[in-house]
Amino acid sequence: MKFCTWGNIASALDGKTDGGGELQIAMLVKILARSGHEVTVIDYNVNEDYVTPDGVKVLHINGWNNGVRFLRIFTHRIPNLYRELKSQKADVYYCQIRDFRHIVAYQAARKTGGKFAIQLASNLDAMNFRMRLKHDYLTDIGGLWWFVRVIMTELYFPKLLRNADLVLVQHEGQKKMLEDKGIRSVVFNNLFDNRKVTLNGTLKRKCFCYVGALDRRKGFKEFYDLVNKVPDLHFEVIGQPRDRTGYLYFEKLKSFRNVTLHGKLGHSDTMRLISESLALVSTSPMEGFPNIFVEAWACGIPVLSLSFDPGSIIEKEKLGFVAHGNLDALADQLRLVREDKQFSEKAKAYVTNNHALTIEKIKKVNSIFLDLASSK
Repeated sequence: MKFCTWGNIASALDGKTDGGGELQIAMLVKILARSGHEVTVIDYNVNEDYVTPDGVKVLHINGWNNGVRFLRIFTHRIPNLYRELKSQKADVYYCQIRDFRHIVAYQAARKTGGKFAIQLASNLDAMNFRMRLKHDYLTDIGGLWWFVRVIMTELYFPKLLRNADLVLVQHEGQKKMLEDKGIRSVVFNNLFDNRKVTLNGTLKRKCFCYVGALDRRKGFKEFYDLVNKVPDLHFEVIGQPRDRTGYLYFEKLKSFRNVTLHGKLGHSDTMRLISESLALVSTSPMEGFPNIFVEAWACGIPVLSLSFDPGSIIEKEKLGFVAHGNLDALADQLRLVREDKQFSEKAKAYVTNNHALTIEKIKKVNSIFLDLASSK
């Protein structure tokens, strides 16, 4: 099978991902390449072609930065991307992360006789425009490109979901939302390499961790309010400010004695700090299925979420606590958290059974795309 995807993926292949979606794409293409398939990633941020140690071909796009700014998206970038995608003549073209430019991969698939697969990266992808406006678009307004991006994405992305040969979702909640729209989908759990988890069994956990982008969209202001409610509890914060809200409260937290700000860390250092924490705290109002939740459970610690619960997994599997938007309830729960070996084993077992790269999981990943490639 020949498999092709595109985007800002090369950095994630090198372990320097900027987002959860890119990390998941990188893990997927590595699995397929190691399984013997021909895998190509077309990345607009690389300057030359190369092959990764896992056998993934990474290709650059000629002339990506040529042309007049703003206009070049239509005069150079989309035409050149289409040319590169079409030239691959892949059996499966795969896209993830909401973007109107996936229409280019869809058209390449239709032109070459390949199959087109698209995966949701957030609950917002399956929701209505009002929810996307509230939790995404209005959190980062900026210039003419903002209007073009929103209009084009709202015009094309829903059509891609309805016309794709395969739609993958992260959990049952997303599947139900699409079913209500008449769109069939398949649950594809986040992938997780648990071989990279090393735990310090003798460490006495005392702090809480907060990991991710520090911005309005991820609820960083609510995190600041939470810290104010529990001045006697310590927090380790991992991540960089990404908007004005993030910078504002990042600067304010510098004076808090109960907060350690680490900035952006590598994956191994992030996992170490998670494993040394009592719990992972999340104040994001909307997500898909955060990789960081899986990583926390792999370390044997609970997720304490202000609002979001992917497919109600946290409450169904008893993997932490969901405050349903009540900041006081979340603050109260923080004070109740204690180390629990029984919970730790349950959480790690959940990850092994649902997300870890076991032999069975790798076979399932391969079968999904092989079946798609061979379907009529």
